[in-house]
Amino acid sequence: MADSLLSSEEYDERAHRLYDDGQYESALVTLREGLRLYPHSVELYIGLGYTQLAREEYIWAKQAFERGLVLDPHHEDALVGLGEALLRFGRREDSMRLFGQAREHGGDELELLLSMGRALYRERLYDEARTIFDEAATIHANSPEAAAALGYTMHRLGDESGARRQLRRALLLDASHQEARVYLGHILYDRGDWAGALREFERIAPSEHWDLLAVSRTIELKRALQGADVGAILRDWEERLGELERESDDVDLLLAELEEASDPTCAAHVARAVAKPDVHRVVLPGGEVLDGSWTEIVARIRDMTGRTGESVAQYMRRRSVEEQARCGMNLPAEDVAAFVHAGAHAGLWRVDF
Repeated sequence: MADSLLSSEEYDERAHRLYDDGQYESALVTLREGLRLYPHSVELYIGLGYTQLAREEYIWAKQAFERGLVLDPHHEDALVGLGEALLRFGRREDSMRLFGQAREHGGDELELLLSMGRALYRERLYDEARTIFDEAATIHANSPEAAAALGYTMHRLGDESGARRQLRRALLLDASHQEARVYLGHILYDRGDWAGALREFERIAPSEHWDLLAVSRTIELKRALQGADVGAILRDWEERLGELERESDDVDLLLAELEEASDPTCAAHVARAVAKPDVHRVVLPGGEVLDGSWTEIVARIRDMTGRTGESVAQYMRRRSVEEQARCGMNLPAEDVAAFVHAGAHAGLWRVDF
């Protein structure tokens, strides 16, 4: 009864908090409840659309944004949301037209530019995304997020020197931008600038590192460049590496249980397979079709990217960090099915049902 006294703005704020926490189902319940009381709230329709985008319910998201635009034809967030939904259906020209309309009404607002650029990035439209991010970084010269987003996109386009320049610019604007620093460190490592890579990795305290690969590379580089043996110099780094590996091991144990359950010699598996085959299909951007369990599919994606030395859990964790840094998308690294579905939402591949 108390909830009926909430304003439409309060419903919107509550749903926004749930969305930020990843509680999409609860956010949907809140938004629908709010719309029953406030059927003419544009903001609630926009919130509904973005939540359904996050749940990959693209048709419903499209309808929610369209309803919002009936109420306010010039609402820039609704225009961008509808444009993103249409991108999922391959309607690029319509999407770009909507983005242009949003620009006309929203001007050069930073969040508007970042939203459009990230939507294009997720669809692998890197040239178009670069144009948007370049404009954002020019107009909002003090934004580390704009500079970092431009850097990630330039790296995707093969402009490594430009990517390094923009990531360094982001770090000059915000030295605490860890995603940009770790990304820059990996670029330097891959190009053979060992000292530069170590310098970037070391600027983040061991306890604050969340990238297992970055910590592992830091230990490797300190030993190679500084002659550091196991001892006081490396103790904090090795302790952090152990913590991150234990987290990965917990996931590996779960995956091992899943793989054991999928053993064709297991009677329980045979009964389950007869009742309902646990086979899925993922289509990669190049047209390659991967069939199998979620774990088998992720393992094949890992192998195709040349990371055969990593466990499935390590690959998911590293890929999750990379995508979070590049486009702000969260790929859950603790569940293979959630990882694959989130990757599909990010435009990395397509799940066929």
